[in-house]
Amino acid sequence: MLRPRIIPCLLVRNKGLVKTRRFTDEKYVGDPLNAVKIFNEKEVDELMVLDIDATSGQTGIDFKLVERLAAECRMPLAYGGGVTTVEQASRLIGLGVEKVTLSAAAFRRPELLREIAKELGSQSVVGVIDAKKKRFGHRWEARILNGRSGTGRCPIELAREFEDLGVGEIVLNSIDHDGMMDGYDLELAERIRSAVGIPMTVLGGAGSVKDMHSLISRLGIIGAAAGSLFVFKGPYRAVLISYPTIAEKDVLATAASTTGK
Repeated sequence: MLRPRIIPCLLVRNKGLVKTRRFTDEKYVGDPLNAVKIFNEKEVDELMVLDIDATSGQTGIDFKLVERLAAECRMPLAYGGGVTTVEQASRLIGLGVEKVTLSAAAFRRPELLREIAKELGSQSVVGVIDAKKKRFGHRWEARILNGRSGTGRCPIELAREFEDLGVGEIVLNSIDHDGMMDGYDLELAERIRSAVGIPMTVLGGAGSVKDMHSLISRLGIIGAAAGSLFVFKGPYRAVLISYPTIAEKDVLATAASTTGK
């Protein structure tokens, strides 16, 4: 049985693990290497690490940290933050990263996606779309640089462009739902899922396994990613690393199989 991927997403700033709300209001939650060790024990499907400092251009890629994370990681690792060249992507893959994710660099020079896909294979390059709903109506805008800069682009159109450029996967991240634990943006996720034929992962808003169930029941075999859900517990957001049980993952797999997608 094909199963949806359940993916913790770790945000790194100043070598520490942080969590945000709507891309602001950062809270320190611990050491990323320690988090990776715990996720190893929980046998997670995949891990995504996004370096906020590198993404915003404040620093370059911390290759030493990536090397340590990749060496510790016993599951497929996706990394994003500061990648602007094919050479950097190749170096990351050489360190043990399985997928390289791009957002701002892909918007500034879309051909970079094609170049990386040609060099490393489509399965190794992921296009990330950080989307924010516009104030009026049911439309969204793709944003870059940790959500600070608008692009004027429709996320659905951008997803199609990324697919045409050869990426192997789309990651949709909802800025409005980030860290709020109020559920995914199912409407936008469904629109993008219908627009592209490549694998997709949805991030932003999961507050419970039930939210993942709602996503998977609606979209089928998909990546369900989360940050707060896997590092916080309870109304006071106490730091506690967690992950769905085997029984919970079986329920999610069943939900995916009944959609026919």
